[in-house]
Amino acid sequence: MNHTYFELKTLEKDLNVSARTLYRLSNNINSHYHSKIIKKSDGEDRVLSIPDHILKKVQKKINDVMLSGMPVSVYAKSYSVGDSPLGNALPHLHNRTIIKLDIRQFFDHVTYPMIKEKVFRKELFSESNRILLSLLCMHNESLPQGAPTSPAISNILLYDFDSRIGEWCRQRNIVYTRYCDDMTFSGDFENWYPINVIRKVRSELKKYGLFINGKKTKILHDGQRKKITGIVVNDMPNASLAYRKKIRQEIYYIRKFGLQGHLRNTCSMDLTEHYLHSLLGRINYVLSINHIKEFEEYKKTVISLIRSL
Repeated sequence: MNHTYFELKTLEKDLNVSARTLYRLSNNINSHYHSKIIKKSDGEDRVLSIPDHILKKVQKKINDVMLSGMPVSVYAKSYSVGDSPLGNALPHLHNRTIIKLDIRQFFDHVTYPMIKEKVFRKELFSESNRILLSLLCMHNESLPQGAPTSPAISNILLYDFDSRIGEWCRQRNIVYTRYCDDMTFSGDFENWYPINVIRKVRSELKKYGLFINGKKTKILHDGQRKKITGIVVNDMPNASLAYRKKIRQEIYYIRKFGLQGHLRNTCSMDLTEHYLHSLLGRINYVLSINHIKEFEEYKKTVISLIRSL
């Protein structure tokens, strides 16, 4: 971020948006979103809140001009340039024990006061601008999954948390990384039981009004299959066999029945473009970890189908 924002005209200039437009958006913020449901890798539904064109344009400017220059912890491995699931997984390669923790409903528990106090801080923004910008980054009184500002805000909010947990782990020879709301810890744990890590994380999260999702807590030891953000780290990093198998199956059905025939069988006729972009994203994910010639061909197939729409 280049400078402070104590005057409204500075905000208008850097965002290239009039104050009238900014206040109009903030006063009716919920009406500028629509919902979209997508399937997560575990089969559960994720509800995205997607801003309309004008709000998205403003949020992108807020992200590019203000949020992208704010500090991000070295332990955060998502949403910043150069970050990736692979970068999150590699530090844990070959470690004997892995602890996987998840922050329960993280985005839903991010509140207006948290954004105002931790992101748009009073030493950088006037009170009126803090209020305005915080409102422009919210939906239904929480942090919307689907807004361009939300990824950076999540990392900024957890900067102090990452620093405290990271230093605590460093002193105990424990490796720590965080990918969005997924936290991973690994090491030998010769003198520290995994429960000590869980207790420490629970204590630090409580300061933010956040909690661990007990259902997703996993402790993996030698001899078990260790997967972090979809990447198997027992030996060389690899996209999981099940993940690759599912993509192979989908490509097989597309080639056998045609795209529309395959979509009819999966009841997704009204989501053709969304499906193809999702499939392409999953293929690119595999290729970012392993350069498999077969998947390079899958990529060409899907790109061709997208271009034909």
